[in-house]
Amino acid sequence: MSSTGVNVLRWSALAFGVFYGFSHQRTITTTQRAQHAQHEYEHKQKLIDQAKAEYAKKKNPVVAAAADDVVTDVNSPDFDLEKLLLKIAKESP
Repeated sequence: MSSTGVNVLRWSALAFGVFYGFSHQRTITTTQRAQHAQHEYEHKQKLIDQAKAEYAKKKNPVVAAAADDVVTDVNSPDFDLEKLLLKIAKESP
């Protein structure tokens, strides 16, 4: 038979294990809920950003000529004389 001290030690270890398991499970659940909430928030923010972009496109449609933007600043590193001359030639017949 076991002595009283061993039985107390066993029951104490059992109680400690149950308490630890319970607190650890609460921590895991809380972390998962926070991650889920963050993911849901990011998804909603992405949808809002997409809606804003679509609204901006709808309110301010991009002109086809805007896609062929020509840099007119001679000091700019993106300046291209050929593109500028072609644009001027198209505008004035």
